Amino acid sequence: MTIQECYRQLGGDFAQAQKRLPSEKLISRLIVKFPDDSSFSSLCIAMEEGDCGKAFRAAHTLKGVSGSLSLDRLFSSASQLTELLRPEAEGIPASAHALFEEVQQDYRLAVRVIRSYSASCGS
Repeated sequence: MTIQECYRQLGGDFAQAQKRLPSEKLISRLIVKFPDDSSFSSLCIAMEEGDCGKAFRAAHTLKGVSGSLSLDRLFSSASQLTELLRPEAEGIPASAHALFEEVQQDYRLAVRVIRSYSASCGS
């Protein structure tokens, strides 16, 4: 699988990633490290515990990481969740739980495709 095919499968924008990052090699190196980022697991724990502040910070970090890599599908759902969890919110809004499920699906898709890409290029 090529890096371009990886981006197509995970709903990302490789051309945009190229504008942010100076080389295809760097993009490839960073994308295979994405599954190791702890923001998603932190988000899951915070949502389970009902900690809106921690959930906001984790969602915001996930939004930033996915945005930097131009993982557009995940960036979009993480952005929406971030807005629902803004620090002004008291507790986790009910609507955030449905959106969290979308973030989970987008994240799992991204990780599955990235791992497949990584295995195909021997990273």
